[in-house]
Amino acid sequence: MAVPFVAGLAVAAAAYAGRYGIIAWQAFKARPPRPKFRKFYDGGFQSTMTRREAALILGVREGTPLDKVKEAHRRVMVANHPDAGGSHYLASKINEAKDMMLGKIKSGGSAF
Repeated sequence: MAVPFVAGLAVAAAAYAGRYGIIAWQAFKARPPRPKFRKFYDGGFQSTMTRREAALILGVREGTPLDKVKEAHRRVMVANHPDAGGSHYLASKINEAKDMMLGKIKSGGSAF
């Protein structure tokens, strides 16, 4: 008499575990994708741009060669250009960051 009861409990437990597994899998698939790493700088700006902030804006290291800085500037500008719906303020900050990394300006100061 006890063997069928234990077998019924085992089947019920397996069914509940399977149901929970299916629900958990559907919730896992439905969650929004999360990037593995941050691609661009998403913080506020300092009053005077530093070399560190310029590197963060362009997504490069402070000691990056000049050609890589130019490539990074192009990539970020394509994503934020005012003609493509981007902000004039962000475009000016991106250009200021490029100038800072290339050594064209010693202390930052944007038009905004």
